[in-house]
Amino acid sequence: MLNDLKPPLALVCHDAGAANHLIAWLTASDYTSLQLRAFMQGPAAVLWKHAFPNFPLEDDLHAALNGSRTLLSGTGWASTLEHDARSMAAELGLHSIAILDHWVNYSPRFERNGSTVLPDEFWVADGDALALARSTFPEKPVRQLPNLYLESQLAAVDAIGRTGMPNLLYLCEPMRNHWAQNEPGEFQALEFFIAKLDKLELPPSTPIKLRLHPAEMQDKYDTWIATYAHLGVQLDRSENLSAALAAANWVVGCESYALTLALAAGRQVYSALPPWAPACRLPHTGIRQIRDLA
Repeated sequence: MLNDLKPPLALVCHDAGAANHLIAWLTASDYTSLQLRAFMQGPAAVLWKHAFPNFPLEDDLHAALNGSRTLLSGTGWASTLEHDARSMAAELGLHSIAILDHWVNYSPRFERNGSTVLPDEFWVADGDALALARSTFPEKPVRQLPNLYLESQLAAVDAIGRTGMPNLLYLCEPMRNHWAQNEPGEFQALEFFIAKLDKLELPPSTPIKLRLHPAEMQDKYDTWIATYAHLGVQLDRSENLSAALAAANWVVGCESYALTLALAAGRQVYSALPPWAPACRLPHTGIRQIRDLA
């Protein structure tokens, strides 16, 4: 895996998805020989500092890329950081690899302000992403690596085990779309979920825990939670996603990557995308659509 790359290796991520895969691959590799130069921002920086507290980040992109021979970057939406890194890598003549951590919007991930910058190759972690990446970028090599992040999360869920009354875990995520309504899509999905809650046929008094997306502010849903506190809605304060999944029997979201972790962990998984929104684009057949329930 990583040990096949030419060092020094620059690592650049902003969003959590690619950072989670990268950290899992690094942990399983002899990365000390790769002369790592990591520059992270946003949720990725938080994950990096937790995983490698004694491995300081570089001060900026130039420090990470200058003198490196290979770039491994994420492909998130919330920043131009990774796009800028790929642009700089092309100018410097670095071999550029991009991690595709999801199954949606592959082409737009590499477009910013009318500029498209593709890497030299793509890395994915499952067969669905492999097929999609090959069809989207037929001129570029795509390599499938083992999904060590998924394996580590499932092992952690099993290690924690189930304790106490099982709850319903709602996985929040910024939808970045209003679907022609006057409210952000993530709040529309929450309202639709509440309106159809009886269709899930939960046991009486089942707690409902909302878990924030790594890119969301801590107080984003405070007002909404207060509105539905009488239904047992509260903010999930589990130490990590594994602990949150371990305590849940039912998991609901829109099309978050974490829904696939819940499915692999054997939970009942639902998408709360309302009927007026596009269909859930996750390719996993075990995810049920609340809007399809009788």
